[in-house]
Amino acid sequence: MKIRKQERREFIKLLVGGAAAAWPLVARAQPTAKLPIIGFLGSQTSSSLPEWTADFLPRMRELGWVEGRTVSFAVRWAEGHTERYAEIAAEFVRLKVDVIVTAGPPTFAAKRATSTIPIVFATNADPLGSGLVASLARPGGNVTGLSLTSPDLGGKRFDLLRES
Repeated sequence: MKIRKQERREFIKLLVGGAAAAWPLVARAQPTAKLPIIGFLGSQTSSSLPEWTADFLPRMRELGWVEGRTVSFAVRWAEGHTERYAEIAAEFVRLKVDVIVTAGPPTFAAKRATSTIPIVFATNADPLGSGLVASLARPGGNVTGLSLTSPDLGGKRFDLLRES
């Protein structure tokens, strides 16, 4: 009888120890709750991608953001129809994307659609003058990005023009 109790104890130890050792492997295999979603709002048609747009997805992969594994992309094109900007921005809000990436005029529609989802614009002629951001140094709100102009250089450019 003692041998049986000993064998049973060993079996239980083995079972519990094996379960404890396997638990991290099982836990890792569980699907993650939700991949972050990057909403990409393009103004042009999908068949006429500008260079920076064509480079966006490959560069994201280089940075470790792999579609379906670490991130999900929701890419929408306005196909040259400005009225679609607001529709697409509203769709992104419904989808609860984690960030909206855009450029130029669609940025305004995205800003009107949400004050909580971060919006990153690749380019904008005058984000300060147009009211997209509070200041270039500290944009504030949920909108940030790259400006095509440098208002601080306006006076210098004028001086250069006069000297010519």
